Amino acid sequence: AVAGYPNINVTAGLLYGLPVGISFFGRAWSEPKLISLAYSFEQATKARKAPRFLSRID
Repeated sequence: AVAGYPNINVTAGLLYGLPVGISFFGRAWSEPKLISLAYSFEQATKARKAPRFLSRID
């Protein structure tokens, strides 16, 4: 992080069919803790969904 404050974004769910994210910020050199927090959030909320692909585009 250029400013010294690491940031990570994770999916928080969908709103009107559009993805919504949440950002977590940490103190300098707290990347391992921040990644652990983001992973725990993903596991607890189960908000992340695999992308769907269109079979074809008309």
